[in-house]
Amino acid sequence: MQFDSFAAFLDMGGYAFFVWLAYGVTFGSLAILIIHSLGQRRKVLIEISKKIIREERLKESRGNK
Repeated sequence: MQFDSFAAFLDMGGYAFFVWLAYGVTFGSLAILIIHSLGQRRKVLIEISKKIIREERLKESRGNK
């Protein structure tokens, strides 16, 4: 589909509200998903590092006995 002007492109043949709303919901959902995934990844890495530190302390305390 070819548009005559930029304003016609933004109008989307009279369906601008629905088209831009669909784009907004899609990109908003993707942004939320990415942010949530990065937060979860950070939490998992912190828990793994805590577990490793805890296991090292247990090994040290068992070795000292």
